[in-house]
Amino acid sequence: MKIIPIASDSMGTRSMATFVETEDCKILIDPGVALGPRRYGLPPHPLEIEKLEEDWRNIVKYADKAQVMIVTHYHYDHHNPEYPEIYTDKVVYLKHPTEKINYSQKKRAKYFLSKLNNLPEVIEYCDGQKFIFNSTKIKFSSPVCHGTNARLGYVVEVSISYRGEKFLFTSDVEGPSLKEQVDFILKENPDILYLDGPMTYMLGYRYSAKSLEESVKNLIKILRETKIKKLIIDHHFLRDLNWRERIKEALDIANSKIVTAAEYTGRENLMLEARRKELYEKW
Repeated sequence: MKIIPIASDSMGTRSMATFVETEDCKILIDPGVALGPRRYGLPPHPLEIEKLEEDWRNIVKYADKAQVMIVTHYHYDHHNPEYPEIYTDKVVYLKHPTEKINYSQKKRAKYFLSKLNNLPEVIEYCDGQKFIFNSTKIKFSSPVCHGTNARLGYVVEVSISYRGEKFLFTSDVEGPSLKEQVDFILKENPDILYLDGPMTYMLGYRYSAKSLEESVKNLIKILRETKIKKLIIDHHFLRDLNWRERIKEALDIANSKIVTAAEYTGRENLMLEARRKELYEKW
């Protein structure tokens, strides 16, 4: 199984777009990318805009290769409703548009479906479902909270297994700080986990110290109770320049298992949003 993070916060934009390839099928998860509208009171720097355009071109390139497209929820860093043509003739698995969903995402889902129209070969609502392509199994969790509560709605986690190897993509769990988010990971017992880490760049404002504490405990639990070889941690977490200090206890027992998406692909961390103030000072 080949796992390719296409765009991520550690690479310079808000995204978790990931391409997974087995001998049976090619899968693109969450083909979207965005920028934080304001950070440190500043709009996106021109370097961020340039990176956004580059990442979107790469997402389109991988969409062209994919047979299966997955959208775990309807935030714009996870899907782009203005380019429905990338879903043409694909098998498309979507988070359910009307069940376990908040008002904002329900509106976005309705709009997205109207744009998709009859372009995909198949559209399936995937919450809690399982799909099989020869030796490749794609399993979805029941909806779990986007973050620490249901205010921002729900997401589905994705588990892909192929001939004894398993990859799990959490989507936006912001931690994980909740039992139901962790339970799916423990039950699936993946070899490689792509985790949306705690939202510590808003610590004390929209993310509590208690949620961070629970997330670190759960990270340690996952490391100890699964067969994980690599834990890719990224997205909300990589908007914090001090991310390593926040999960020091987990890093201490991880034995190099914890990496960012950039590091997983052999690149240095870019973290343009977290460095936005510095970008404006230097360029």
